[in-house]
Amino acid sequence: MTIKRKIELAVISDVHLGTYGCQAKALLTYLNSIAPKTLILNGDIIDAWHFNKRYFPKSHLKVIKKIIDMAANGVKIIYITGNHDEVFRKFDGTEVGNISIVNKIVLELDGKKAWFFHGDVFDFSIQHAKWLAKLGGYGYDLLTVLNRYINWVTHKLGRERFSLSKKIKNSVKSAIKFIKDYEREIAHLAIEQGYDYVVCGHIHQPKMELIETKNGKTMYLNSGDWIENFTALEYQFKRWKIYHYNEDKLAPFSVNEQEDNFDMQDLIAAITIVEQAAKKPKKEKVD
Repeated sequence: MTIKRKIELAVISDVHLGTYGCQAKALLTYLNSIAPKTLILNGDIIDAWHFNKRYFPKSHLKVIKKIIDMAANGVKIIYITGNHDEVFRKFDGTEVGNISIVNKIVLELDGKKAWFFHGDVFDFSIQHAKWLAKLGGYGYDLLTVLNRYINWVTHKLGRERFSLSKKIKNSVKSAIKFIKDYEREIAHLAIEQGYDYVVCGHIHQPKMELIETKNGKTMYLNSGDWIENFTALEYQFKRWKIYHYNEDKLAPFSVNEQEDNFDMQDLIAAITIVEQAAKKPKKEKVD
């Protein structure tokens, strides 16, 4: 029996289930390797912008089922909405069993305040030109598909995989400036509000940096994504770390190949179990 890593809190974001770029199998391997008390899904988990009934592979369904199974087994799941899954924002405050949907949340971690949100509210293109952001999203999808074929060739040649969109992003000065402005604005606001940690996603750039100003300091954390970087944030023993799947993955943890016949009916059954658990009366505490 394989022992899973016990951690207090795990944060993932920007999974984009339902798109060609989503690396669902790698994410499932990661989720199978951990036993968190709390799992925070920090936005853009399901990509409603580009949802297509003709493309939602079983590996993507398995990720959803895995998260539901974790909730059924006692893991607290906090789903923070993002721009690509903004259709869920109207359910802010909804709780089903161990799963809650929020637009943002503040948690206390060992006496320190942590502010969690996706981050799209700090993106001008999202707030003022959504059509432009969606157009850019289609271009990004095209790049990830092209990148998949390139990496297939590089793998056959025995070379390391690389991210075409990341390389382009890192070479364009305007993109670099946007990321720096994004990080700075979020950190400054967190300092003004008195938060010790500010945790977001959205820009697909994993990062952990202590930012200080004349008004104070905060730890800026970004969980990255599961398209280019394959990263998550983990909190344990009063410390944060960025988990890099390509560097930190453990060989024993893999996708359960016995679930290859998993389909939508299995997913519906899993959701029903969670709903039934939510309806069960809670036991009264005995003083």
